[in-house]
Amino acid sequence: MIKIKAVIMAGGEGTRLRPLTCPLPKPMVPILNIPIMEYIIKLLKRNNIEEIAVTLAYLPDTIMDYFGDGDDWGVKISYFIEKNPLGTGGSVRNAQDFLDDTFIVISGDALTDINIAKAIEFHRKKNQRLL
Repeated sequence: MIKIKAVIMAGGEGTRLRPLTCPLPKPMVPILNIPIMEYIIKLLKRNNIEEIAVTLAYLPDTIMDYFGDGDDWGVKISYFIEKNPLGTGGSVRNAQDFLDDTFIVISGDALTDINIAKAIEFHRKKNQRLL
């Protein structure tokens, strides 16, 4: 089985959720007392994705202090901080040294229960470059 890596884009300011996001980044907004990004990390882990890059810009220490190296969730987290906002594509490009040929990108504020393994399987069967 090929190991898949993931990129969680967590650098946005969450301006549409102000004032809720003034003191914390949008991926740290709690749902049932759990940060949104924690749900994402657990989803990735359930789908056997254990190497995760997190792109950061706004209040990066909040996320890094909470998740650390990812050990508490059974994953390995690497952080890529943007000095200036790079946008969606730029943030992924900023983590390119971490990435392999096949990887997934997920927004740090996405609440989903998608079966990532099935999506990857479909992607491979179709021999597509992008998922």
